[in-house]
Amino acid sequence: MPDSQLNRDPARADIVRLIPALRAFARTFCRNPTDADDLVQETLMKGLANLDKFEPGTKLKSWLFTIMRNTFYTRSKVLGREAPGSEEAVSGDTPMPATQEMSVRAQEVARALQKLPPHYREVLTLVAILGESYEAAAEICDCAVGTIKSRLNRARHQILQELGEDVA
Repeated sequence: MPDSQLNRDPARADIVRLIPALRAFARTFCRNPTDADDLVQETLMKGLANLDKFEPGTKLKSWLFTIMRNTFYTRSKVLGREAPGSEEAVSGDTPMPATQEMSVRAQEVARALQKLPPHYREVLTLVAILGESYEAAAEICDCAVGTIKSRLNRARHQILQELGEDVA
């Protein structure tokens, strides 16, 4: 998009600036980076197509995150009915385990994160990883702030338990 067009439409420029945050949020839903990029692209297309429905004075980031979340869940319902085979079986590639301790620990954390129920993983990503406020996360997830705090606490405890850490 040419800079002149971005300068004329500040909302579009704001959307472009939010792409890294959208990509990070998409990775909480999709393990495969290509699927995450597809989710971001679909979110951007829907956001731009419905930009006239965005209410000025509200947070554009929260609005786009909500679009992404709804898009993912709608897509999941459709894919659940199609039930494709696992990617690992198709590729035939056997992943090599990492030799560095930090890399191994990062994989353990990633696996623990994937084992969380989606609503816990979503809140943990929004608040702990992306730095969203409880209020913004509540708006994105369409629930109360207390629910966000509760889900975050449970998510943290489940992660620690999964990693074999002492949960006091």
